[in-house]
Amino acid sequence: MRNRKLKILLVEDNPDDVKIAERSLKKGNVQSDLYVVQDGQEALDFLHKKGKFADAPRPDLIFLDLNLPKLSGHEVLAQIRQDPTLKRIPVIVLTVSKREEDIVKAYNSGASGYIPKPPSTTEFIKVINTVLDYWEISELPPS
Repeated sequence: MRNRKLKILLVEDNPDDVKIAERSLKKGNVQSDLYVVQDGQEALDFLHKKGKFADAPRPDLIFLDLNLPKLSGHEVLAQIRQDPTLKRIPVIVLTVSKREEDIVKAYNSGASGYIPKPPSTTEFIKVINTVLDYWEISELPPS
């Protein structure tokens, strides 16, 4: 068990999905801090501590949507995995796409998991909490 809060970066442009994730974290058992960015470029700026994200923490876990403005989730994932300082951060793709080519491409690019967003809020909350429970007990690489 970890003795610190899990730092989570949510890369999501849908405000409703952000609210669901926030609600999941409040109701869940995992102690965490949630940071939200709304597009692929913001995600990379956050991870590289650029501009308004100069003081951003290194996340322990990233939830990444694929359908993002500016840079797609696939592009973000590829850049994360090419960066030696970021490549060990677990990245869970959390997206509406169930297309086989998206799933294969995500895993080929180094995704730690691929989860289609459930249609109901209740199921979405359950999925988020299940994933967080797993990563809360898992040993994560050092920052």
